[in-house]
Amino acid sequence: MEWMVIYLGNELLPQKLKELRKANGYTQDYVASFLGVVRQTYSHYETGLRKPGSETLYKLAGLYNISIEDFMQLIISLDQTIYYDAPASTQSGKDLSDFLDYVNEPCNVRKLRFLTYSEKELLFYFEQISEEDKRDIIEFIKIKTRKYREALETATEYK
Repeated sequence: MEWMVIYLGNELLPQKLKELRKANGYTQDYVASFLGVVRQTYSHYETGLRKPGSETLYKLAGLYNISIEDFMQLIISLDQTIYYDAPASTQSGKDLSDFLDYVNEPCNVRKLRFLTYSEKELLFYFEQISEEDKRDIIEFIKIKTRKYREALETATEYK
């Protein structure tokens, strides 16, 4: 229950909820509907006027397909010198945090606004690899696209 006490004083939650929602292209109405609350209640979560309960936090982690551990580490900043027994950050949690920073950088917001979450994620990782690896990935995608088109053509021939 110590994490719940830490959570109650947390100021990262509103910011991270907004970042996650925007990165996924969701509206406040959509997230509120998913949680079973009215939009104003969800809006208050993003502005910090209200704090969601533990059940809502679990639902939010599920909505964003994030483990509850990674979600809690994203929204709670723990000083490891004070909370020495707190779980260490996972690589997936660090990746998620880096991804959200990337998506919310002012220079990227406009560039990424019409992309799906998967497209944003692909671009995020793609920009971090070597030119040779980029060429390899593009060749791989070309091969997969050809196979997919051939499968579609075969399927339509049998109809």
